[in-house]
Amino acid sequence: MSALLEPFRYGFMVDAMLAGMAVGAVCAVLSCFLVLKGWSLMGDAVSHAVLPGIVLAYILALPLALGAFVSGLSCAILTGYIRANSRVKEDTVMGVVFTGLFALGLVMFTKIRSDLHLDHILFGNILGLAPGDLRDTLLIAGATLLIILTLRRDLLLFCFDPAHARTIGLRSGRLYYLLLSLLAVTIVVSLQAVGIILVIAMLVTPGCVGYLLTDRFGRMLWIAAATATICSFLGVYLSFFLNASTGASIVLLQAAVFLLALTFAPKHGLLAVKRRRLATADGLMKDFPTAPVRGSGTPATFR
Repeated sequence: MSALLEPFRYGFMVDAMLAGMAVGAVCAVLSCFLVLKGWSLMGDAVSHAVLPGIVLAYILALPLALGAFVSGLSCAILTGYIRANSRVKEDTVMGVVFTGLFALGLVMFTKIRSDLHLDHILFGNILGLAPGDLRDTLLIAGATLLIILTLRRDLLLFCFDPAHARTIGLRSGRLYYLLLSLLAVTIVVSLQAVGIILVIAMLVTPGCVGYLLTDRFGRMLWIAAATATICSFLGVYLSFFLNASTGASIVLLQAAVFLLALTFAPKHGLLAVKRRRLATADGLMKDFPTAPVRGSGTPATFR
């Protein structure tokens, strides 16, 4: 027991667990809307586009979180503008915009002298939270989660049926940019935990798990949040004993949960689909048990 409880003796480990659980919860709830809307690539685009904003904020001596938020939101708005004013599809636009901005950020980073560590930006550094980082993470994550849950019905209708949302008087444009703003804020909060590269997994995987396990959106939110917070806690805890990257451990556990859900989900899992196919085949064989083989008096099994 003494060995198992050892991680809780260090303040930085407890702070990392709390921050990881908060980030996991807000990412999980938002991921349900992204999966439903089909915006998984949008999360990838915004997460990579924050790098030039971080570098520019460092040059101007501004808060890095502010630069990341402005850069990520600008990427999302630019993507929407190009999609609305050209014949290029949205996924193609996102691929061009976020790779271009990410490359710009890398060039800017290599051209300045700084004490910033690129590895911490790309992969996170949740074990190195500075004084006040935990408080800021909890406040921002809590505020973002409160907004999402308060407006969940409007956002759900916007993601599921935008045409009906406009018909009943909802302003789809405002909801569109609100969802993008929440996405940018969530990514900024998650950077310290898992970094630019791995944040996309936290914005997609929990929603996919919930989508596989239930057909009701309310349950999907609870399942996604529960799996994300548990994986965040266990990822930080196990990384202490494995001496592995904390952010990568969190994402790896989420991927393992997704594989379990994909395989064993009672209705939409691979095994359930296989059982339904076998049941359908058995039903057909009962209705048509045999079919005569042409030129032979012996029956052959119906295929």
